[in-house]
Amino acid sequence: MSVSIFDSFLTTSDMIAVFDDAAVVQAMLAFESALARAQADEGLMPPSAASAIAGMCNAQLYDIPALIHASRKAGSLAIPLVKELTRTVALYDEEAARKVHWGSTSQDVVDTAMVLVTREALQLLDDGLHDLTGHLLDLARRHLATPVLARTLMQPAQVTSFGYKACGWLAPLVRARTRLREAAGHALRLQLGGAVGTLAVLDQHGAPVATRMARTLGLQAAETVWHTQRDDWVRLGMEVAVLAGSLGKLATDLSLMAQGEIAELAEPSGNGRGGSSAMPHKRNPVSAMIALAAARRTPQHAAALLACMSQEHERGLGTWQAELAEWPSLFLSAHGALRALNDAMAGLTVDEARMLENIDALDGLVFAEAASAHLAAAIGRPEAHALLERLTRRAVAEGRHLKDLLLETLDADAALCRQVDPLALAALFDPVAATAPAQRLAGQQLARLGAAMQALDRSHPFHQQETA
Repeated sequence: MSVSIFDSFLTTSDMIAVFDDAAVVQAMLAFESALARAQADEGLMPPSAASAIAGMCNAQLYDIPALIHASRKAGSLAIPLVKELTRTVALYDEEAARKVHWGSTSQDVVDTAMVLVTREALQLLDDGLHDLTGHLLDLARRHLATPVLARTLMQPAQVTSFGYKACGWLAPLVRARTRLREAAGHALRLQLGGAVGTLAVLDQHGAPVATRMARTLGLQAAETVWHTQRDDWVRLGMEVAVLAGSLGKLATDLSLMAQGEIAELAEPSGNGRGGSSAMPHKRNPVSAMIALAAARRTPQHAAALLACMSQEHERGLGTWQAELAEWPSLFLSAHGALRALNDAMAGLTVDEARMLENIDALDGLVFAEAASAHLAAAIGRPEAHALLERLTRRAVAEGRHLKDLLLETLDADAALCRQVDPLALAALFDPVAATAPAQRLAGQQLARLGAAMQALDRSHPFHQQETA
């Protein structure tokens, strides 16, 4: 697959190789080899003919750029490829050449090839998710009691646990790994329908041939042809798009927390990573940048797949072809984001002291809700809320700590002081103690997520199980 220099920057060489021109052509030839061998097993051609066809199913034997050029006139890459395969087989066995591609159609070849390479792409995503969720699980466990500001609408809100925040990054990725597997179970199926999806040429041999082919290729046989019924296939693409969105969420938080004015997190640096051509002091969050770029591009690719679902009759005109062109982009972006964030999380710097400094710099304002709830038990919610509103305004205007103003208010009001324990009120301003609710929730969530991750690791759905 040829990608631009800027596409290459945002993805990985591993994923580029999966959708490389030669890889796709080889997958198409794997279809042709499996078709011939299945037909021989069903008595539709001599075993020697199937062996002759399979022997020529090697992409290295063909001029792939010439095939691509010819496909622009033919309307499908399968047409010139089958023509060249037939010609090459005929050089050694003219009778076998007459059996090449028999009973199949161009879309069968291309769709099945895309299923085969997509299986490899999904393995890369699954591996990347295994690593990233492992990093995040460790991060969450280490920082269950680490206080950090929770921010809503881009403003400081309350104190939470950094471990709980990391759980919020982890959970969607565990779900993504699960749902990609579920969607793949429906989508990674053999395509074999013949000219209009009825397998008319193969007649009663159609279903047995499909079953044998699927077994050889390590796929499931489809219940029915899916030439223009793209729902399961597109759902798989949507799961990749959702994964990219979840990675973008993580990258957004990472980039914001890595800002110099916040400085709570930092990506690894050194060896030219994250540097600036003009400013030697810069430590740019390049992993977050790559993941954010992937997240920005993905909705357009997902929308294009949805737009391509309205395919005409038994074979799409332009819709299927557009889908094919869009499909790899989803995987290229998602894997680029995964690789980048794995790099970041493997060497992430967590500045716990800076997290506390950012909390302390707010002079106790982020504890206002907790103080209000505590006072409400004594004086009622409306009165407590009104009191905290007045005191928070004073804290901002006078540059004083909210806790000090509250304790002064208690000292000045004997009746209120009898109703409220000053020590209990002051304890509400302890950042570590304030993480208790988040710690409790995170602990419960991590137990569930850890168990789900272990279950996922016990199965390997994308490992090819091809038989001879």
